[in-house]
Formats: sequence, C-alpha cells, structure tokens
Amino acid sequence: MTPHQTLDFDSCYRAASARDMRFDGRFYTAVTSTGIYCRPICPARTPARRNVRFYRHAAAAEAAGFRPCRRCRPELSPGDPGWDVAADLVGRALRLIDDGVADEYGVAGLAQRLHVTERHLLRLFTARLGAGPLAVARTRRLLLAKQLLTETALPITDVAFAAGFGSVRQFNATMKEAYGFAPSELRTSNGPLAAARRAPAPRAAGHAVPGTRLSAGPAADRDVQGTRPGDAQNTRPGDAQGTRAGDAQGARLATATEPPAALTLRLNHRAPYDAATLLGFLAARAIPGMEEASPSGYRRAVTGGSITLTPADGHVKLSVTLDDTRHLAKIVSRCRRLLDLDADPVAIADALGATTLRALVATRPGLRVPGAFDGFELAVRAVVGQQVSVAGARTLLGRIVARAGTPARPTPPGGGIARPTLPTDATERPTPPTDATERSTLPTDMTARSTPPADAPQWSTPSADVTGGAGADGPFLLFPTAERLAEADLSGLGLTGRRVATLKALAEKTAAGELDLDAGADPAETAARLLEIPGIGPWTTGYIVMRALRDPDAWPDGDLGLRRAMRALDIAEDDVERWRPWRAYAAMHLWSSE
Repeated sequence: MTPHQTLDFDSCYRAASARDMRFDGRFYTAVTSTGIYCRPICPARTPARRNVRFYRHAAAAEAAGFRPCRRCRPELSPGDPGWDVAADLVGRALRLIDDGVADEYGVAGLAQRLHVTERHLLRLFTARLGAGPLAVARTRRLLLAKQLLTETALPITDVAFAAGFGSVRQFNATMKEAYGFAPSELRTSNGPLAAARRAPAPRAAGHAVPGTRLSAGPAADRDVQGTRPGDAQNTRPGDAQGTRAGDAQGARLATATEPPAALTLRLNHRAPYDAATLLGFLAARAIPGMEEASPSGYRRAVTGGSITLTPADGHVKLSVTLDDTRHLAKIVSRCRRLLDLDADPVAIADALGATTLRALVATRPGLRVPGAFDGFELAVRAVVGQQVSVAGARTLLGRIVARAGTPARPTPPGGGIARPTLPTDATERPTPPTDATERSTLPTDMTARSTPPADAPQWSTPSADVTGGAGADGPFLLFPTAERLAEADLSGLGLTGRRVATLKALAEKTAAGELDLDAGADPAETAARLLEIPGIGPWTTGYIVMRALRDPDAWPDGDLGLRRAMRALDIAEDDVERWRPWRAYAAMHLWSSE
C-alpha cells in the first residue's frame, strides 16, 4: 500500500482483524460506537464492520472527531514508509512538519519552504490525507504530548513546550477539545506517577530517568492556566489558538544550579530490526568529541545536552538530556531517520528476496540504511570520506569538529573546546588507495555481530589525534553549521586544497539557501545541485541522497565496494535496475557481504 493508493475497506478490515504488524502506521481504524481510533494491531476486540471507518493519517481520524486509543497508543506507531518511496511534495511536507517547521513558521512558512502556495499545499493534503497541514501539525503535537504524559514524569508545563505548543493554556484547551480530557487527567490515570502510587514500595516512584524533575505534589501536575512570560508577544504564524514562546525569556531553561531535563521515550519500529549492523556502521564513523557508538548503543551531543539510543525489545530507547525541552520534537524526528525506524523490512525483503540478492537478504533480515542526524553534516562526511579509509575520514572529521565545532552547552566538560593535535608534519595526510577516485566509507568488519548487554551500552570511542575525546561526561561538541564552516580556517588539518575548496563551496551554497539538505529537500533537484559543485561526483551525490535525504532507491554509482561484492557474487550490472525501488537497501546488503 503506497500513499497514492486509496484505502480499500475489505483489505483494511482483514488486516485489522488479523492484527497484521505490516500495516501498523499505514492506516488507522476508527470505531463509530466508541469514538476512538486505533492502530491496526490493537489487541481490543475487532469491531463490527458497520461501526468501522479507516483513515490514512491520525490527523484525519481526529478531524472526524475520534480520540486516540489509550490501549494501543497510536502515538507509538512507526511512520508510513510509503512517503519515502514516493518522495513527493506531501511526503517532504510531512517530514518538515515532524521537524517542527509548521510549529515555528506556520503553514505559510511550510509552503514557502516547499516553493508552493498555501492553497496548493492544503489541496494536496486534503486529497491525500483527509486533513490539512495545520491539523496534521496539531495531531503531531498532541500525540507527542500524550506520549510524554504517559511515559515520563516531565512536568505538564514542560510537556506543553516540548510538544511544540505555544502556551500551557493552549495545550490544555487543545487537548480537552480534541481528546475530551485534560493533561492532568491522563497523567493521573496513565502516567508514571500513577504507576508509582499503585506500587507498594516507595522506591518504585522513580519510574522516570534519574535527573527528571519530578513533581513534589499535586500542584505540580495541575493544569496551569497561564502562559510563560513573553508568550503574548510571540504569536505563532498560522495558529490562531495560542501563542508561542519564541525567545529566551519565554523558555524554561535549566540554570547552573538546575540539572537539565532528562527523560526516556520509546521509538517503535517494525520487526525484524538488525540493530547490531546499523550501530556497527555508526560506530566505525563516530566523530571524536561529538558522538560515541558501539554495537549496543549510540550517543551524541545535541544543542543543550545529549541523546542516547539503545536497542530494546521491539523498540529503541531514546534517553534525552536537554537544557531546553523545546528541541525534543525535532530530536525525536531526526533519531527516527538516523536509525531508519520507519522502514518496512517485510516489503523490502519480499522485493529483494526475489532477485539475485536472495541469499544476502536471508542472511541479514531487517537490515536498515543508516540515515543522518543532520543533512549538511552528512554531506561534509561524504566529501571528507573521498579517497581515504574510514579511519582516515574519522580522524579528519574529528579535527574539523575540534577546530570549528561549538560546545553543546555553554560550559562543556573540561572547560573549553578541544583543539586538534596536528601531525608533526602539517602536510601529512591519510594515504588514499591507489585504485579509487571516490571511495565508499563502509567498514570492512560489517559482518561482525555483537549481542547487546542487558545493562547500559559499553561505549567505545574511536581513537584519533584530537585532544579531549568525548570528555568524562560523554560527547560535548556540535558539528559546525554551514555558516560557521564557510568561515572557518581549515588549513593545517590534513585536508587537500581541493577538498577544502569543495567543503567551502558546499558550506557557502547551503548557508545561502541555494542547496537544501534537510528533510524537505527534493532528491532529484538536490542531486543536480550537488553535481554542480566541483569535487562532488556521482558516488558522493548518491551517498548523500541515500543517507541524508532518505531516498530508498538511491544508488552510489561507481562504488568500488559494490563492484567487488557484485563480482564475488556473480551479479550482473543489469540486476541493479531489478532492485528498484529499494536499491539503497541492496547497496547495504552488498556492502555488508564483504
């Protein structure tokens, strides 16, 4: 089922009756007799056909007056992978909404970012989803807020701003209007504090992650009817229901005496999920000072704190420590793309398993394509990775981050930004392979698997000649922005003059808005613009489109590793076309086979 297909009642009813996991996130089942909408896998008794309605998106169900089920929890549904396959305007708009663009700039800003009119965007959303972009953005905020209320002990005030609402007053009113209950009622009946009150031992009250600001009494969780200072002066474009805390005075930031908010969320995915291979891929490329990874987890610095991703049973556990929880929605969206959590492994295996890749698909069920936390960062990684080994690229990137990166928090561990320890000879550079023009940066040990331990991940930071490493408290540096890298002095880091020129051109075009590398970028248009930059060829472009833009059909043309694997498996070049529209996953299977 793709986004272009209409929902067939009989097919949807059979899937819901069978509780078929393959359709989770692809449509929602609404029951007219209860006024509730559910996931197709809801364990509740299957309703009678005459009482059922099916909707493509949760926003369409809510627009029709249905409330989310508290049992199957629609907020935990994985995303619909069909939008990545289609890569059309609606799919790109949905990714931008997940990144908070509609919350920040309104529908007008969303349409401007996509280079269309508001009317055209509304017409497409209504035809394809049954709800407009503003309704979709509101549902996203409500479902994230519902998850925060249910899974964390974060105060209701912080939940409102973390979910993207402009004020607590607006949050309360919107939830009561849409769901028929107040945030405090959900927290009382389904939240972690309710579980703590039901537990016999006082120690069980600590269901939240250590560091979470737990309420001291009922007053902390009551529905606050006011707004933060500055809310009234900061109206959110396109949202007539409330105001937005758009400045530092309107945000609840942690102080030097108050630890940043810490919370844990579930990020669901479709089974099977090969977490070990994906995390091994990320571990081989972990940039010192900015990120750490092992086959059992991934951690990186983000603005105002850090995140940790750990595989668990049926989901990935996201642990977040932030000074400002307003960044949470964007972080959740980017983590899902980084770990490719919305993919449909069964559909991919069915398509590739019928080709010459049959044996590889059977060997690695649930293989994913690693995404990117930031599109510009991934593009820089791809350029630096040309003609050098994985370890060499990691070393160079560590120097770039140490030179031009910024601290995640105002006072990072150690008291300052680590600076690179350059080679004795400033002209010393990693030696490129003699048979490569643009080299894949895949690790050579992708076949190694490791069973995650039962407790916390065992971090292993790659060695590099950058002083400071990740610091005693973990990663603390942010990757430089396009504006900062365009102005940075990259001399003396071991980069060739041509590579520096390519990086500067890439950064300047991105900073000027001439090149889009975020969630809303059009893959074909972005690929064409990348090829215009001297020093960026077909392999680099394909690699960027594959990981940063999440195109499942991207193919790193000319990759030496892919050619070697295909020769070893006696696969003809013509077979590449038979792997559409999953060529990115075919590339991962071939890389992993070496």
